[in-house]
Amino acid sequence: MSVLDRKLLRDLRRMWAQVLAIALVLACGVTILVLAVGAQRSLEDTLDAYYERNRFAEVFANVRRAPDSLLPDIRALPGVRMAETRIVGQVVLDLPGLAEPAAGRVVSLPDFGDPALNLPMIVAGRPPDPDRTDEVMVSRAFAEANGFVPGDRFAANLNGRKRVLTITGTALSPEFVYVLGPGAMLPDNRRYGILWMPRRALAAAFDLQGAFNDVALALTREGQAEAVIPALDRLLAPYGGAGAHGRAEQASHVFIEGELTQLRAMARILPPVFFLISAFLVNMVLQRIVSLERGVVGLMKALGYSDAAVAGHFLKLAMLVAIIGIVIGWGMGSWLGRGMARLYTEFFEFPYLVFQPRVGSYATAAAAGLLASGLGALQSARRAAALPPAIAMAPPAPPVFRRGLSDRLAAFAGLSQPSMMVLRGITRWPGRAAFSVLAMAAAVAMLMSASFFPDSLDEIIDTAFFEQNRQHAMLILAEDRADDVVEDVRHLPGILAAEPLHAVPAILRSGTLSRRLAVEARDPDARLSRVTDAAGRPVEPAGSGIVLSERLAERLGVGPGDRIEMEILTGRRETLLLEVSGTACIHFGLGAYMDRAALARLLRKPPQVSVVNVAMDPAQADALYAAAKNTPGLAGTVLLFQTRASFRATIGENVLITTMVYVVIAVLITVGVAYNSARIQLSERARELASLRIIGFTRAEASYILIGELMALAILAQPVGWILGWIFAYAQVVSFSSDLYSLPFVMNPATYARSSLVVLSASAFSALIVRRRIDRLDLVAVMKTRE
Repeated sequence: MSVLDRKLLRDLRRMWAQVLAIALVLACGVTILVLAVGAQRSLEDTLDAYYERNRFAEVFANVRRAPDSLLPDIRALPGVRMAETRIVGQVVLDLPGLAEPAAGRVVSLPDFGDPALNLPMIVAGRPPDPDRTDEVMVSRAFAEANGFVPGDRFAANLNGRKRVLTITGTALSPEFVYVLGPGAMLPDNRRYGILWMPRRALAAAFDLQGAFNDVALALTREGQAEAVIPALDRLLAPYGGAGAHGRAEQASHVFIEGELTQLRAMARILPPVFFLISAFLVNMVLQRIVSLERGVVGLMKALGYSDAAVAGHFLKLAMLVAIIGIVIGWGMGSWLGRGMARLYTEFFEFPYLVFQPRVGSYATAAAAGLLASGLGALQSARRAAALPPAIAMAPPAPPVFRRGLSDRLAAFAGLSQPSMMVLRGITRWPGRAAFSVLAMAAAVAMLMSASFFPDSLDEIIDTAFFEQNRQHAMLILAEDRADDVVEDVRHLPGILAAEPLHAVPAILRSGTLSRRLAVEARDPDARLSRVTDAAGRPVEPAGSGIVLSERLAERLGVGPGDRIEMEILTGRRETLLLEVSGTACIHFGLGAYMDRAALARLLRKPPQVSVVNVAMDPAQADALYAAAKNTPGLAGTVLLFQTRASFRATIGENVLITTMVYVVIAVLITVGVAYNSARIQLSERARELASLRIIGFTRAEASYILIGELMALAILAQPVGWILGWIFAYAQVVSFSSDLYSLPFVMNPATYARSSLVVLSASAFSALIVRRRIDRLDLVAVMKTRE
């Protein structure tokens, strides 16, 4: 090992605390890059393999009742490689040990062989016997949540006929990676599951012998969903087609794409912040090392070391710091990645998901870390290489100070001498002080961008469950019914109030922009379910107008007073021209709302009911549940109080984990900046502090100069951090907003206070660590050192 390399190791050992502080900040950037890129690629690889092996379809369509003889025409459509018809329906389930009714989506299996598309992967047991009408295969998550194993039994209301079914096996399907029941906001595997039954049994149960109500297509390489969907719609329209859609609008796939989008944003936004701060810290530390080792640099050159060797020595120090951070980041990224993979397999229905980041993600993270550290060291290395030996071995010229504005302001304010020294220390190196402020402000901003989530969660719960959806339960009907069904519901035990809702599948268009969704039509006097604006005021459609959610209006580029087209996807598939009468603030999905009677007039038929919203007496809940399990024509129930509890528990746990991660990150940034700043100030001002001690200043007064400068910078960072935090949080709200959900932007004063408290506490902790060195200063030894 060369002499310079041995010196390098001694420097690392001497500055281990500063090196570790910088390395941990850089490790955060490496960790996030490895984690986000690795998780994204693992998720993409898993999806690609799963979709391909299990033949996930690319186009889907529902129809009321179409003859099997239509299948050859569908297969003959240009661009279609494979087509398969099915029978699909919603059923009410009576599960052992569960008082309230559960629900399920039942999907037919071919009478012979495996499905051509959307092939279920059997996890345990076997498929149901095609010749049996009482056997069923269920989704794995549903079985695990209810403790089912092959051989267990439960009851199902199949199109008004209750039947006891025997579980033959459990399975997974690429079509149901993310399982969300009708009207639900989060998966509830205990009360909603996927069921597979033989087609013959389902055809008899739903009166669909020789017919189908669902079709899935796979396309050729040249086939385009945009061209196939209109042709398929034309074929299915006479039979009650509800409009075909591509994989991009398939419910399960949409949620997974949303997760991938967030991972891409994480990998793109967060790591550069850490790498930039790391570069600043390396620059700050090496600048001080070069200043302190001027004589050593001169001696190295006098002994014959070249400029490149001297510069390389300091660059090696920066590279070693980077390597330490990279190794830590690799380890943390891999460990957290495996944990994220486990979470994905719990939250999403994957058959497998192994976190296997490619070598490229490690290499990219390492290259970014080395580049950041190298750029931070470049200026100091060039400065050391440029020093002539004679000048380097001589003491540096003392700095020239003049009374400036800060001195006059300090004198005017009557500041004490130590306070004036604190102010001069900040103004003497304004660039370094400014970057320290920005770095600590970034820590505040990160905390704010995580801490606002609980406030947003409370706002979502208040708006969605107490202002808009105030019903206790939603009874979802198997098909649209006349108004007399509401009166039937009112006669069920425990019902205090019942209100109808008609959901109509439609495509809303404005110019070239369009969205496919279910338009909800309510009565004007509805109180259990309503929509409100951003101020919480109820919004009602005017006459035959339509109210759009704010995000839907934005997607369509329209506002109140504009006109849009609404193509009805059922019945006669009419196209209506409607005026947008207002906008509403909702947080789940894209909503469109009309008056039920006005919609019925436009469609020239009596008002219809798809869902009945009810308020119920909790004391009679069990009697109502028992009645619902045996009510014909009921496709499912949604209990809002359970949805609210599940939403709060699931999202609350994720928010807690996210907040803790951001707290750790913010503390690492603050400690890295504050500790290194304090150590450098101590090395620069040790002679001053020793002089003050000798002339009679106490330890507390001498420490105040060091701690005061650091805490002054930390305090200055707070308003800057508040502004950056507001911007970061708002950017997250915008980036997370999608057709599925949106976050309200809520920033309470407590969020500002909590974020500042964490950063100020971390700054004070770092300063107190360095203060201990002031107490141990050898005054005689310090005074013997040359300036």
